[in-house]
Amino acid sequence: MTRRPATASATAGPPQVATTVVASKSQRAYDWIRERILSKEFGSGYRLVLAPIAEQLQMSAIPVREAIRRLEAEGLVEYDRNVGARVALVDERAYLDAMQTLGVAEGYATALSAPLLDAAALEEAEAINERMRSLLDRLDPNYFTQLNKEFHSVLFRACPNPLVLEQVHRCWTRMSGLRDSTFTFVPGRAEESVVEHAQILGLIRDGAEPIDIELAARNHRHRTLQAFLDRNPATSPTGPAADRQPATTDHLPT
Repeated sequence: MTRRPATASATAGPPQVATTVVASKSQRAYDWIRERILSKEFGSGYRLVLAPIAEQLQMSAIPVREAIRRLEAEGLVEYDRNVGARVALVDERAYLDAMQTLGVAEGYATALSAPLLDAAALEEAEAINERMRSLLDRLDPNYFTQLNKEFHSVLFRACPNPLVLEQVHRCWTRMSGLRDSTFTFVPGRAEESVVEHAQILGLIRDGAEPIDIELAARNHRHRTLQAFLDRNPATSPTGPAADRQPATTDHLPT
């Protein structure tokens, strides 16, 4: 008797299920490791050893390895041939580059988003900025930074260009792994930021030219970076830090 060949659906089913399971576990490992990097539980230079992480998450090393590769692509993890995967070291030059890139990408995203923002979005942004203003007398730098991110997210989230948005989010993610709040180092910058937020909102409400909105948002980010550099000249690209090896502490702000 001639055996009939198996159908494609019969042979393809199990591998698809297996792939889905691995992908699901990889996502869980990714979320678990990423959360600990961003919270600083896994600090700069922390070694990410496959076996203990896999044991902790009760899975094989394969999805953990995939998760670490994703985090490496995001800049949160780096690979050293002598020690393996580890949480990325704070590179002062890379930090400055990321801040400058964020200023350009975020400014452009805000300009593209501005015509698409409705009254509700502008009211939401204004409410966040007023909450920030109310904190000036009793500044909590980390909470203030969280609100600052929420404010800008409202303004750029309607950006119709997904590649620009992707770059903005990549910069935010990269610097979240390095972050201490700028406002810890230069608390006076907090009040200036609230004023500049109101100015950006005013431009959007008045239907200003996109280039004016873009420059206002970009210069806002630049002033924050410059305030930190003025307070910490050793970190400036033209200062002593320019010729240093990457630092091994995580005290650079956003």
